[in-house]
Amino acid sequence: MTAPKLGQIYIISAASGTGKTTIVGQVLKTDPSLRLSISHTTRPSRNGEVHAQDYYFVSVDEFKSLIAKGEFLEYAQVYDNFYGTNANVVRNLQAQGFDVILEIDIQGATQIRDILPDAISIFIAPPTMAELEQRLVGRGTDSEEVIAKRLGKARFEIDQARYFDYIVINDDLNRACSDVLSIMQCLRLTRDKQLPFIHNLLK
Repeated sequence: MTAPKLGQIYIISAASGTGKTTIVGQVLKTDPSLRLSISHTTRPSRNGEVHAQDYYFVSVDEFKSLIAKGEFLEYAQVYDNFYGTNANVVRNLQAQGFDVILEIDIQGATQIRDILPDAISIFIAPPTMAELEQRLVGRGTDSEEVIAKRLGKARFEIDQARYFDYIVINDDLNRACSDVLSIMQCLRLTRDKQLPFIHNLLK
């Protein structure tokens, strides 16, 4: 039996409030060959979020213990909370042949690009800054102080899009999801990805 091919890693990042999580959720529902790497975080769970499904919710002490054990592929502190990607979770999914989405912040994306240069990075951009502010206020999950922090950091985060492989503008949810899926499908059809099929075809 032929071992499954090693899955591709996709980094998906955005400024807070751009709709990254919604897009990732839709993409995962559409493409069964994709899996999400579930991150660890020290932030409190929001209404409807489920432990080990949306995040692994842990205490700061637990998180720091995992850092000491070298469990994280990347980790960062964002808005007074820690977030991290478990290395074993990603490797296990890849080994099963799944393409793996890392839905992470800009700091984490920078770390991943440095240590995994073959990872493909996709930045989700808002159509306008005014729309971004409206989305942050409209979702009703953060205080005015937190929203102000997020908006203050958003310009820097959006400027980092220049370092990503692809930029998708989320001015229409369905189109943005379609754009992300198109990027992934195109990469699966590249020469390097398809040569194993050609070699088997000619045997």
